[in-house]
Amino acid sequence: MKRSVNCEIYDEVLLITLDRPKANAIDALTSHELGEAFVSFRDNPKLRVAVIIGAGERFFCGGWDLKAAAQGEAVDADFGPGGFAGLTELWDLNKPVIAAVNGLAVGGGFELALAADLIIAANTAEFFVPEATLGIIPDSGGVLRLPRRLPKAIAIELLMTGRRMDVEEAKKYGLVNRSCELKVLQEKAIQWAHEIAQSAPLSLAAIKAVIRETEQLDLESAYAKMRSGEIEAYQKMLKSGDAKEGPLAFSEKRSPKWKGK
Repeated sequence: MKRSVNCEIYDEVLLITLDRPKANAIDALTSHELGEAFVSFRDNPKLRVAVIIGAGERFFCGGWDLKAAAQGEAVDADFGPGGFAGLTELWDLNKPVIAAVNGLAVGGGFELALAADLIIAANTAEFFVPEATLGIIPDSGGVLRLPRRLPKAIAIELLMTGRRMDVEEAKKYGLVNRSCELKVLQEKAIQWAHEIAQSAPLSLAAIKAVIRETEQLDLESAYAKMRSGEIEAYQKMLKSGDAKEGPLAFSEKRSPKWKGK
């Protein structure tokens, strides 16, 4: 059986392509494949940054496969490691993920993009969550992440109406970091990933961990949490050889040689 998820390695960057015509929709099996890809990325010390993109030009991801749902696949089915789409609940992934949104990000496809750390989108991409018009809600992160990423009133509007948000609006609200022509999207995403990969891997891990552990706290409490010694990735970074290598390389006017330890 042909796999719906393809992985390619570009030095320290993993490119994950969702390839399930016609809409790159995700059923339980495809979600398991995505989960395996993201877990493999998480556990491979040679890989620094992942890029998730959809095959084709029209769809990044059409969300949950409603045909599978109509045939009996339950909304609470086992979607594998990382939850739906392999990323929406992969809480211990302390490496950067870029969503390269090449087309429509619909429902669970929008939720997959929201679960990434950064988004670069083709100029023709659109984002929407139509679940309320189908009798359900986007509970793989949409209803939780959108109000944290957008002005609350805008998030509620999108959730309750299912209207489409284009790239320019998404950029206005800071939801999309960058945009480009579709024909260069993959190239630009991989190039961006390589730029990010130049930073120390333990620093990137600490950034993700600190943000995750403190984002719901007030500033004083966030400082206390960060200094408490409870955030493992932050402590590992502080005690690492890389934390010494960075300043040394700077003083010696050379590029740092990160070892991730």
